Amino acid sequence: MKKVLVLLLAVAFVHALERGRDYEKDKVCKELNTLGKDDFTSLSMVLYSRKFPSGTFEQISHLVKEVVSLTEACCAEGADPNCYDDRTSALSARSCESDSPFPEHPGTSECCTKEGLEKKLCMAALKHQPQEFPTYTEPTNDEICEAFRKDPKGFADQFMYEYSINYGQAPLSLLVSYTKSYLSMVGSCCTSQSPTVCFLKERLQIKHLSLLTTMSNRICSQYAAYGKEKSRLSHLIKLSQKAPTANLEDVLPLAEDATTILSKCCESTSEDCMAKELPEHTVKICDNLSTKDTKFKDCCQEKTPMDIFMCAYVTPAAQPLELPEVELPTSKNVCGKENTEAMDKYTFELSRRTHVPEVFLSKILEQTSKSLQECCESEDSTACFNAKVPQLKKELSSFIDKAQELCADYSENTFTEYKKKLAERLRTKLPDATDTELEELVDRRSDFASKCCSINSPPLYCDSEIDAEMKNNLQS
Repeated sequence: MKKVLVLLLAVAFVHALERGRDYEKDKVCKELNTLGKDDFTSLSMVLYSRKFPSGTFEQISHLVKEVVSLTEACCAEGADPNCYDDRTSALSARSCESDSPFPEHPGTSECCTKEGLEKKLCMAALKHQPQEFPTYTEPTNDEICEAFRKDPKGFADQFMYEYSINYGQAPLSLLVSYTKSYLSMVGSCCTSQSPTVCFLKERLQIKHLSLLTTMSNRICSQYAAYGKEKSRLSHLIKLSQKAPTANLEDVLPLAEDATTILSKCCESTSEDCMAKELPEHTVKICDNLSTKDTKFKDCCQEKTPMDIFMCAYVTPAAQPLELPEVELPTSKNVCGKENTEAMDKYTFELSRRTHVPEVFLSKILEQTSKSLQECCESEDSTACFNAKVPQLKKELSSFIDKAQELCADYSENTFTEYKKKLAERLRTKLPDATDTELEELVDRRSDFASKCCSINSPPLYCDSEIDAEMKNNLQS
C-alpha cells in the first residue's frame, strides 16, 4: 500500500512528469494492474477529493472517471505510445475550458496560460487552503445501512468524497487506511444479523485509527497554514501558555520536535509515520512537563499515547504568571548570531505572562520580529532599534489589550454565560446602542470568540477576522 500511495500521486495532471513520460506512465500502469480497477478507482476518489475540497461530488466523480478511463485505455496492450501523454494533456486542456466539468482550483486560470509540461507542473503545484472547519457528520447506523443496501458503491464513493474533503490535511496514507477500514465495517455490519452490536464492536476496533486521522488533520492543517518556522513559534507559544511555570529549556525542544514531526509526516506516504512519531513525542512531553504542571501530570496518566497527546493538545492556557514586564531583545541579540535564540526567549517570556490566544500572539510577534529584522539591514542597526522599539512596545501593548478585550471571559465561562457577560459589558460601553444593534454585536462578537479565542483556533480564518474585529473595536 505504501508504494501505491506514492505512485497514485502521478495520476493525470495532479503530478508532474519530472522524470519523463514513459517513466510516469509505467508507474501508473503498474499500479492499475496491481490494484485492479476498483481499488485504483477508490484511491483516486480519496486523492482527488483531498486535492479539490471545494469541488462537488459530481465534479470529483467526473474527474475520477476520466482519469481511470484514460489509464485503462493507455495501459492496455497495444495502446498508442503517445496515448498517456496525449490524454493527460487533453485533460489539462479540458480543465481550462469555461464549461469544464472538473472542480475549480485557485490559480487554475494562471496555469491555463502556460503550455505543455509547464502547464502540468503548474497544475500539480496548486494547493487548496486547509479546511479549518470540518462539517462531516456521521449518519446513524440505520441511515448508513439504508444507503449502503440501496447502492453499496454509491455509498462508498460518497463517503470517501465527504470524509476526504473534510479531513484532507491528514496524511494520504491515513485517509486511505481509515476510509478502507470504515467501509469494511459498514459492509460487515450492514449484512450482520445484529448491526447495532456489530457497529459497537467494530467502532472500538477502529477508534484509534479514527482519532489518529482526525488529530493528524487538525495539526497538519495548522502546519499547512503556518509553514515550518511559524508553526514552531505557534507550538512554543501554546506550550509556554499551558505550562508557564516550565523553563524555556523544557518547552522549546518540544516545539521543535512537534514541528519536525509535522514537516516529516504531513506529506509522508508512509502508513505509520504519525502512528510512530506521535507516541514518541508524548514520551518527551511527559518527561519535560509532567513534573512542572499538574495538568500535564494528569494527561500523562492517560492509558494510551494517543489519549495523552489528545489531552495535551486540548489543555487550555493556564493563568499567566505575575512577572515583571519583559523587554524586547536588543539590536545586538536580534542582529547577531543569537537571533533565533533571542526571539525564542522573548516569545516564551511574553507568552507565559499573557492571557491572549496563540493566533493573536503569533500574528503580532511575526510583525514585531519582521520590524526588528528590518533594522538589522540598516546602516546603523542600534539607532534604528532605539527609534523603533518604543513604538513597537506601544503597538504590542495596544494589540494585546484589544485582544484581551475581544476574548474577555470566554475561556472561563460556558458559552451561554459568556454571551450574558458580553452583553453586559457592551451595554455599559455603548449605552446609546439600540437593543437590535446590541444583539447583532453580541452575536458577531460571540461567534468570533467561539472560533478565535481558544488555544487551538484556526489560523487562516482567524487572521483576517482578527484584523476585522480590531478595526471594528477601534470604531466602536
